[in-house]
Amino acid sequence: MNRVLLILLLFAGCFASCKKGYDAIAIERSQAAVDNGIIQDYIDSHNLRDLVQEVDSIDVPTGIYYQVLAPGSGSDIFSNSTRVTVAYTAKILTTGKVFGQSNNFHPSFTLGETIRAWKLSIPQIKKGGKIRILSPSRYAYGPYDQDSLGVPKNSVCDFEIELLNVTN
Repeated sequence: MNRVLLILLLFAGCFASCKKGYDAIAIERSQAAVDNGIIQDYIDSHNLRDLVQEVDSIDVPTGIYYQVLAPGSGSDIFSNSTRVTVAYTAKILTTGKVFGQSNNFHPSFTLGETIRAWKLSIPQIKKGGKIRILSPSRYAYGPYDQDSLGVPKNSVCDFEIELLNVTN
């Protein structure tokens, strides 16, 4: 009888000490819903519904929306090792604050080293093309402050990119 009581007390102690833990998936889903609401409100309030498309990643909606401003030309094939040279402006969607701009310097990156929103969206245009990207935070800088850029965590971003060159 004492053994049974002792075992029951141990189980009760274990269950009593359990607290709701950190659930990264629930937090990410919650932020995704917030980001989606921000982007959808922006699209509706700026009459962009007929102008933007959502990026699919292997037939899965991403919540990234893009608007092709100029398609460009050529038959470029994109992979993670494709080198792209761009002119760009990067803003926080909710405030319009510019946090990055290429100005006269045109950086060159391999597509694989860019943020995921760029990886999935830039292939929608060709050399000489221009694209606008509305990116949820999870495909930009995520739940981390980017102090060097002045971008708070969970910022929804607005990028305008001109694809100046493509090299495979």
